Amino acid sequence: MDNVRHMTRDTADNDGFTRTPPHNADAEAYVLGSCMHQPRHVPALRAIITGADFYKPGNELIWNTICHLYDTGQPTEPVVITKTLEKRKELNRVGGASHISALANYTWASPEYFAEMIREAADLRQAEELGRRISQYAYEPDAEPARVVTFIDDYLTRQKERAAGRSGDPADALLAELLDASSLDNMPVLEPLIGDLFHLDTLARIIGPSGHMKSFVVIDIAAHVGTGKPWHGHHVRQGTVVYLVAEGARGIRKRVRAWEKHHGLKMDHVLFMPRPVQTRGPEWDIFIEAMRRLEPALIIIDTQARVSVGVEENSNTELGLVIERLDDLRRATEACVLVIHHTGHMGEHGRGASAAKGALQSEFHVSKKGDNASNITVTMKVGKQKDDEEGADLQFGLKVVTLDGEHKPDGRPVTSVVLESKTPAGPAENSPEWLVIVLDRAKVSLSWGSPRVIKWCADQGIQMRKDKIEAAVRIRKRRNSFDEVQNGTGDVNPDTHSVTDETNPDITPSGLSDCTRNNLPPNLPPASETAPPPENGGTPGEFEQNPRSNIPPQTGGGPGDAPSKPPSPRSPSREGGGEGEDEKNTTPTTRRCTVCNEPLHGYRLDRGYDTCLTHAA
Repeated sequence: MDNVRHMTRDTADNDGFTRTPPHNADAEAYVLGSCMHQPRHVPALRAIITGADFYKPGNELIWNTICHLYDTGQPTEPVVITKTLEKRKELNRVGGASHISALANYTWASPEYFAEMIREAADLRQAEELGRRISQYAYEPDAEPARVVTFIDDYLTRQKERAAGRSGDPADALLAELLDASSLDNMPVLEPLIGDLFHLDTLARIIGPSGHMKSFVVIDIAAHVGTGKPWHGHHVRQGTVVYLVAEGARGIRKRVRAWEKHHGLKMDHVLFMPRPVQTRGPEWDIFIEAMRRLEPALIIIDTQARVSVGVEENSNTELGLVIERLDDLRRATEACVLVIHHTGHMGEHGRGASAAKGALQSEFHVSKKGDNASNITVTMKVGKQKDDEEGADLQFGLKVVTLDGEHKPDGRPVTSVVLESKTPAGPAENSPEWLVIVLDRAKVSLSWGSPRVIKWCADQGIQMRKDKIEAAVRIRKRRNSFDEVQNGTGDVNPDTHSVTDETNPDITPSGLSDCTRNNLPPNLPPASETAPPPENGGTPGEFEQNPRSNIPPQTGGGPGDAPSKPPSPRSPSREGGGEGEDEKNTTPTTRRCTVCNEPLHGYRLDRGYDTCLTHAA
């Protein structure tokens, strides 16, 4: 019985016989025997099983010995294993040299198959042990439910590690999480929720003084995400929104109805929790589980102070625990968790300790100027973007909306306000110009053709007609070709080049005025191409100003006439065929006599005559 793993307590079946725990002796023998003769299998087998997975303790000891010999560069043959165990005085524990020799007869080309069988049997034994331990804990005199739950949690954690190909060793689990530089490409990238402002699976925050329209900005964001409507020129990924209204819950209805009337849309896929759930309380874990099942894209916490009652805001330690609980929510849901928070006395930074800002992916500062809806300007300024450039400020005005059929006790109508963008609008949503900007921001390669860009748009949830996507691809390629001509590079420079194209019917020609190739400076050097010389010699425009025939000038003239001015000579370097040049070596551009077709040369050629001297009039 020394070679069999002892169980704490036997489990009897209905017939009264002792039930043998699940195991596979042949599979264990094939794995060990194969490793003795083919140690190259050891790394692959280690990724599947550990020593504790063997049913017989002796086989576990042999496996650990094989791994030790492999790690130290020694042979793993049966005689070496025997001598190693004998030196350690552990040979009898494995069943002696005869048992090792018997295992050496088991060889297989693919021992990984049997390693999987060993692992499955080990999992079944652990499940059986789990049930026995739960029953044991439940019947103990001082039984506590928490002890059982802790034991189950530990078991599930070990199983999760095993399912990921790791051993139960915590150190191995950490080592398995290390990534080399090439593995970084396999990490998921940030998925945009609203343009470059908010992303999925991140923690974000909006801060601002009390009464500066933070909640109006947030309700506008929630409505656009829920409906999928672009948010003031920024592309939106539609998804479910959960708004935890921990502050000002009674006023939320008016804001929702006003937004719906203004936009003519039902605020779908936006859910409201009209009370606070404390991050440090037991209900927060329930809230996390509920959100995990719902799978929202955006979770809004309004405000941070109302879900962390009793927490010392100026303590980095206590506030750090609150941030960690918010991060637990993010990890469980992979949503964008957007927290609303008040600023301190200076109005520039979030109130309390600075521990929160380090954990944020994005932070925005909201403030307003003005004293009534007609002149109020709400500004949303980027305070932090961890992995993206900080964009320009966004500015909004307010529009008063009267709610239909609702009146105050004195008869006045019930009103609320909605945001209207004051920021200059970019290209229209789903236009080729808009897609060019989206592709540039996503750093999509300029070498991609239309099929790859169409597939990329489908993966990103961008629904556009094929012809518009093809137009956007042409715009990017032509813009890059112009860059190569101008500066020898093919780099995208969306700040200096227009995204329009006069050859595309979907693009307005007026947009070309924003491009540097159309707004050329007046002091550019002359064009590299030289205009052809005038047909009749002289300087450009001279013949039009002083028309003359091809008859050579006469020696005389009428009374008072001055001698005729001969035409300006043509440059021999432009036409070739100077005086004395061999007639047979003339270039194709040499002028010929219109009568005999012989090449002109000398002054007849220089002065632009059409005939040679023989046929001169």
